[in-house]
Amino acid sequence: MLHCFAEIVKLYAINKQTREKSNVVEEVWLLGQPPLRSYLDFVKDTVIDGNTLDPKKLTDEWREANDYYHELEEREFGIADKAECRDLDPALVPLAEAIAANPYYRHTFDTLPTSFAMVELDRLIVYQTSVTRNFVDALKAKIGPKPDPATLFHVCLPQEHPSAPVHAQKVGSRRYVFRLDSVDFRFHRVALLQPDQLQNYYSFGPISGVAGVVVGFGSNFLNVIRADNRLLLHNGYHRACALRALGVTHVPCIVQTVTRLDELELTAKTIVVEDPDFYFKTARPPLLKDFFDPKIRKILPVRKLVKMIEVNFEVKEYLLPE
Repeated sequence: MLHCFAEIVKLYAINKQTREKSNVVEEVWLLGQPPLRSYLDFVKDTVIDGNTLDPKKLTDEWREANDYYHELEEREFGIADKAECRDLDPALVPLAEAIAANPYYRHTFDTLPTSFAMVELDRLIVYQTSVTRNFVDALKAKIGPKPDPATLFHVCLPQEHPSAPVHAQKVGSRRYVFRLDSVDFRFHRVALLQPDQLQNYYSFGPISGVAGVVVGFGSNFLNVIRADNRLLLHNGYHRACALRALGVTHVPCIVQTVTRLDELELTAKTIVVEDPDFYFKTARPPLLKDFFDPKIRKILPVRKLVKMIEVNFEVKEYLLPE
């Protein structure tokens, strides 16, 4: 009996280690990028046992990478101004036309001048300071070596958008949470719906209208923002890194062109809008190829993170004179 109990304890310990290991991923972090405080906070709050690491040593390695970027400013001065942006191969034009007819494309790229092009990966400017290596490796395995042009197009600009299962839960009388282990999971908007837009839902009386809080995913199209001669990668970081690791040098993508700050505010992330000169004016901004430079990148073990969206609402009723 004791022997059997010991085996159960041993099996439980093994399963626990397996579960813990499966919840660990490796984050590729670009050292030397401002602000330093963001890096120190990330290590302390997110990296496994990060609160035990010496902040002075972390600062020293960040400073060393920052000095290296200064070397790159001299050696690769203006490199971001020479990013290649080619026309699509004529054989890919029908595929691009199909994407342009996709409702996700029409609702996402409906404001600024937009085109399809083949862009050079290495010289793309990046604002993200990290990518998840496990996800990049999984994409590499899924894509396979030497993808043909059509496969490459569908990887970067997918026509199909499979949905992942989302955990939705009521946590209060007027509070709901939605959870998913995807950073692309996001709040969309609040929408007014007509009763005939609901299916298989019945209340205690006739329905007059519906206010719906919409959550979901982005369009998942690899796209860049062009300002003058520079190209900033806006979406598709993991795919871009996976394809670069597979030896691909140019990828099909959607290019949005901005000519002034007001236009940049319509499409770029807040971090870019708050300091556009850092990305579009400096001699040598961070580039996609930096994720592959051992002098800059650092591999950090972190726990898997789950994206959670909480929705709260308030209802008030009034009687008003006509």
